[in-house]
Amino acid sequence: MGVPNERVPVDSDRDETLEWLESLEAVVREAGCERGQFLLKQLEQHARALGVTAQVHPYSAYRNTLSIERQGPYPGDLAVEERITAIIRWNALAMVVRANQAYGELGGHIASYASAAEIFEVGFNHFFRARDEQHGGDLVFFQPHSAPGVYARAFLEGRLSEEQLANYRQEVGGNGLSSYPHPWLMPDFWQFPTGSMGIGPISAIYQARYMRYLEHRHLADTAERHVWGVFGDGEMDEPESIAGLTLAAREKLDNLTFIVNCNLQRLDGPVRGNGQVIQELEALFTGAGWNVIKVIWGSDWDPLFARDTHNALLQRFAQTVDGQYQTLGSKDGAYNLLHFFQQDPEIQALVSHMSDAEIDALKRGGHDLRKLYAAFAAAKAHKGQPTVILAKTKKGYGMGGAGESRMTSHQAKKLDIDALKAFRDRFALPLSDDDVAQLRFYRPAEDSQEMRYLRERRSALGGYLPARNKGSEHVAIPAMADYARFAFEADGKEMSTTMAVVRMLGGLLKDKELGPRIVPIVADEARTFGMANLFRQIGIYSPLGQLYEPEDAGSMLYYREARDGQLLEEGITEAGAISSWVAAATSYSAHDKPMLAFYIYYSMFGFQRVADLIWAAADQRARGFLLGATAGRTTLGGEGLQHQDGSSHVVAATVPNCRAYDPAFAGELAVIVDHGMRQMMERDVDEFYYITVMNENYAQPSLPSGVEAQVIRGMYRYAQTEADAPRGSVRLLGSGTILREVIAASEMLATDWQVASEVWSVTSFSELAREAREVERHNRLNPAEPEQVSHLCASLAGDAPVIAASDYVRAWPQLIASYVDARFIALGTDGFGRSDTRAALRDFFEVDRQQIVLAALDGLVRDGRLPRQVLAEAVERYGLGVDRPAPWTR
Repeated sequence: MGVPNERVPVDSDRDETLEWLESLEAVVREAGCERGQFLLKQLEQHARALGVTAQVHPYSAYRNTLSIERQGPYPGDLAVEERITAIIRWNALAMVVRANQAYGELGGHIASYASAAEIFEVGFNHFFRARDEQHGGDLVFFQPHSAPGVYARAFLEGRLSEEQLANYRQEVGGNGLSSYPHPWLMPDFWQFPTGSMGIGPISAIYQARYMRYLEHRHLADTAERHVWGVFGDGEMDEPESIAGLTLAAREKLDNLTFIVNCNLQRLDGPVRGNGQVIQELEALFTGAGWNVIKVIWGSDWDPLFARDTHNALLQRFAQTVDGQYQTLGSKDGAYNLLHFFQQDPEIQALVSHMSDAEIDALKRGGHDLRKLYAAFAAAKAHKGQPTVILAKTKKGYGMGGAGESRMTSHQAKKLDIDALKAFRDRFALPLSDDDVAQLRFYRPAEDSQEMRYLRERRSALGGYLPARNKGSEHVAIPAMADYARFAFEADGKEMSTTMAVVRMLGGLLKDKELGPRIVPIVADEARTFGMANLFRQIGIYSPLGQLYEPEDAGSMLYYREARDGQLLEEGITEAGAISSWVAAATSYSAHDKPMLAFYIYYSMFGFQRVADLIWAAADQRARGFLLGATAGRTTLGGEGLQHQDGSSHVVAATVPNCRAYDPAFAGELAVIVDHGMRQMMERDVDEFYYITVMNENYAQPSLPSGVEAQVIRGMYRYAQTEADAPRGSVRLLGSGTILREVIAASEMLATDWQVASEVWSVTSFSELAREAREVERHNRLNPAEPEQVSHLCASLAGDAPVIAASDYVRAWPQLIASYVDARFIALGTDGFGRSDTRAALRDFFEVDRQQIVLAALDGLVRDGRLPRQVLAEAVERYGLGVDRPAPWTR
């Protein structure tokens, strides 16, 4: 059918049309659907050759994809399942309403689960497999606003207590339930965070792809496992929601099913008020290469369609926009009869035998267990493509005038007593008026038919879901000398830290135990990062292998794709690459197969571009390494504003379980990588590591003996410079590439100004601040105990000025300012980046050696240890210029 409000073509020869349709029906009846599909494809190809395909739309009529004949019998007890669904609906509603009667600011959502209840129940009763000895378990991504319904089901199952339901959205005191799926807050329950719209769909796709990766690399048997994702129609507008659709089709991920809950409403109104979102989504998914199953109308509509020989209903549906469907959904049978069915004589005749109440009872397909089961079963059986089920529902189904298909249904948190009683009566719940008034949770007796059925169905599917596995297997980490001796015994060899980490990665891949568990990931530009040698060493993963001879086949580093390839080369999609990283970084939990993921990328396109996905990874207790390559604002000379990173470490510092480091030297880098691997793979610590590495080649010193623990804590004293007849002393702190400027400034202070200095290599300002914050709090809360001293305070005791410089904005070194007793001056690269040489950029951003010297002298002047005239002498001596504007203003 056409788009809404389009003019429907007039049938100039109905008899001929009928002959064509009857011929197709006869073929399908005698030879089956496959024969019918073959003929249609042949007709389509011939039509294209004749040039008559201009009016073909990428979507089908506004009706169910599966005919009654393909529906099959329902394998469960419909009456019992409907009673269970009604009970869960009530408990979910009661949970939210009770919380908001007690504490009006808690919020919560009723309407989303009300629309999706049948979708979830079909999945829970018949499809969602749990992990057991015979099956690795399905992965299920739950629509976040439906969390109350998932909690309500877990209450019936005995997995959550009444006290926990009563503590919905009240977590601080313990024994509460989180607002949405959050594994960090409920580590035994939720598997995947989906609260931020769009993250669930892209994560589901890359989890399905990662399961194939494990299988093709012979690391795990995932053939029978399935990924299910229940998402909202409005959520499909998020770029991340659709970012991986073509990958899923290209790699034939038939282990993946999306169920899009098409209640036609966003949070504030219709998703497509002037269009039809189901038709739009069908076109989108069809174009991306997915198998599409529409579940639009319930079983009560089947007799109407059977009698509608001229497709009057379909024509009327095609002309009705979603805004009008929402209005019709919010009204009763009498209104629908007048404003929909009686608008066309043929349609009016179809329902002439029906009362207003019978019309009011006509269900949308997403509320019909039979229709949903048929769609789920067809999706699971379909091979060669991922499947999306587009299920039409009503937002707030069952809430009547309090919220059913209303603009305000998403904001409905409270219902008055009459609305609550109407809800009870509509779903025939065994609740007294007092039960309703007190919003009592209802749980049938343990030996009731409902409870027996619920337990039997989950037992047949392996157990209860959602459930998160904490992982149990450990992987031994090789000695640092086996793969990184070149780094901590560098002896002045020139290299960049990017090259150093790639070389370490190559060494780790050769380890017999750890090597196969490593998942190297790159979005693109692997050659930029010096990773081309991995193409041949471990191959690039492709489920199809390599169907072509690469252009560079004769070279040593040719582009080799393989079905068992180890490197994930994702192309230009940071969102996709980080989703792959999350799948591998949570493999210890989702697949009981700990893997070590290294994702290397332009640092500017990491935290800045996909910070929300990284935050979700933290919630999901991801373990792995994020390597921000070509890092810093002044090391990536010619690339300019959009590529130069000066902020990622500030963002990383806001993630509680992210350990962020900016090492200057390869030896420091080796210590950090070794520590991180042991934390995650041997000690089961739920944290991940962000390490920035540079593309600047410079001489790498050997790592001083005994500083490894200090490197991890955030800083160690690299050098101390004395001066003849010193005029004062300062402490100079540097991180990353700017440490070399600090070292040079230390020498200039001694020779030019007779100022002594200590040089400290700061591997992580955020780690220093983290420990100092914890120590400060401990001392404040435990005044009777001996004071603890943080590594930062112990290292920088005294009143000599402290000057801290990095290739990042001042906010990063300033994280430690409040914990330092001495005068503290931070230098950083605030402002927009730009193209130039490294030396010019460091001069521009005022983080070069001359500016560090000036800042050190300024600290001594402000402390009264040097006369102010010294600053004027330094400005003139180094030609710093007093009239140029600050870099952050340009």
